[in-house]
Formats: sequence, structure tokens, C-alpha cells
Amino acid sequence: MIPRRLRVELAPSVPLATAVIGLHAAAALCVLLVMPALAGVALAAALGALGAMAAWRGALLRSPLSVRALEIEGPKLALQLANGEHMEVELAARRYVGRLMVSLPVLRPVRRTILVTADMAEADLFRRLRIWALWGKLTAVAPKQLAA
Repeated sequence: MIPRRLRVELAPSVPLATAVIGLHAAAALCVLLVMPALAGVALAAALGALGAMAAWRGALLRSPLSVRALEIEGPKLALQLANGEHMEVELAARRYVGRLMVSLPVLRPVRRTILVTADMAEADLFRRLRIWALWGKLTAVAPKQLAA
């Protein structure tokens, strides 16, 4: 039997970056309301910087450690990073799969969570990624079925 493979190239997501930065800005505003002193201003600035860094790495895919592609073969997942590094990872058993988003928690070699939104991949690849995240295996689909 030929092993089934799937490669999902990821694109930057401006809506996700906007949401990440907006939520960090809201948290910074909450800190300023509760702690108006210098310490509150410093913490709010740190939260804003953290939001910008998270959006840069996770949503805009600009960091050298950003995930640029997911390579799936059977139940295995490998990541292609922006710096060209290729690594096989071990995922946690629990994953979140929704209509607009897939969350893949990585256990090894580095603990992190990969968040893929619907606008980061082509529609048919995102659908297949969602199925794989739920069931742990790729489906065999005829080319005519994909076009339907």
C-alpha cells in the first residue's frame, strides 16, 4: 500500500495577527485601568510587545522559527520552519478542530502549539488537515471527488 502524504503550505494570516494584537492591547488596557502607576505602564507595554511578537511569529510567519509547512504522512507530522529546518514532532492526543481553526499541541522536541486558521491554507488542504487532526489518518480521495 502506498503511504498517503499531505503537505500544507501555510500563508500569513492578517486577521489572526489583528486578533492577537487586539487582545493583547485589551489586556494592556485592563492593566492600565487597575494599575495606573509606572509599574502598570511598564506591564502594559510588555503585554503590547508580547502581542506584537506573537503575531509576528505565529500569524504573520515572519520569524525564522515560524512554521511554514506541515508535512503529514500517516499519523506522523513533520514541520518545515521558515529557516529551512525540518523536524518531526510528537503531538498531544488532544487537539482542537473547528470550522475555521485547527490547534495542534506539540509535545516533542519543543513544547508549542501550532494554530492554523482557514485563511492560512487552501480550502481543500485545510479540510484534509481538519480530518487528519480529528482521526489521525489521511483519507483516500479521488481527484474527481476533490473537485466536487
